Amino acid sequence: MSEFTDYLHEVFELAGPITIRRMFGGHSIYYGGLPIGIVYKDTLYLKVDRASRLTFESMGLPQFTYRKKDKVIGLPYYQAPDFILENREEAAIWLKKAYAASLSASKQ
Repeated sequence: MSEFTDYLHEVFELAGPITIRRMFGGHSIYYGGLPIGIVYKDTLYLKVDRASRLTFESMGLPQFTYRKKDKVIGLPYYQAPDFILENREEAAIWLKKAYAASLSASKQ
């Protein structure tokens, strides 16, 4: 793990425990057994659905993408706003939105 991923346990402590696992050069974040985030190069991305994606886009936050051969692949994760890293109450709210998006995706 890294200092940043270790710090995320504190960031989200009001929401409850998270689990972090290594994944493809980064980390996956789980809450309630569902994936709710990605950490790549010490940047936090949260899971989105149709409704929550608009909030991230309206704030100018970028989508998590990666390159595969000549294609750019976008995943349903957007960069978390920086202010949640310093505000536990806000972090809990944003984590719950990411969890709802993951829960919705798991039912499809």
